[in-house]
Amino acid sequence: MGKRKVLNEAHLKELVLPEQGELLGRVQKISGGNQVLVQCTDGEIRLCRIRGKMKRRMWIREGDIVLVSPWDFDHKRADIVWRYIKDHADWLENNGYMRPSGPLAPGTAAEQAAARAAAATAATEQQSQPAEAASSPPQQA
Repeated sequence: MGKRKVLNEAHLKELVLPEQGELLGRVQKISGGNQVLVQCTDGEIRLCRIRGKMKRRMWIREGDIVLVSPWDFDHKRADIVWRYIKDHADWLENNGYMRPSGPLAPGTAAEQAAARAAAATAATEQQSQPAEAASSPPQQA
């Protein structure tokens, strides 16, 4: 028996999705001393602490997607529970958990409803403008 061959990092870890009370976020800045600023999916920027279990085993860089657990007594602070590898981060972005450039999902129901309302408003304005132009007689100079 030899060593098990691992083709890439995705084979080593399973995908962990947020549970109740946990949020996804993107690391904005490493503050040092296991402190990290994270932009969370609810729109808040939290000062997060890297847990001791993770601090020694995983390196966290700016731009990484992490799973955070906000503190019960202080909602501006949180603990980093998990760091996603690149393959899992791409999966989260493609399936609507994170926006590629920011924390919010691109396909949320509110954004889809707003886009449909804007398209409907634009369509009704375009239909009403030609009708008004046709009903008024052409002006001669």
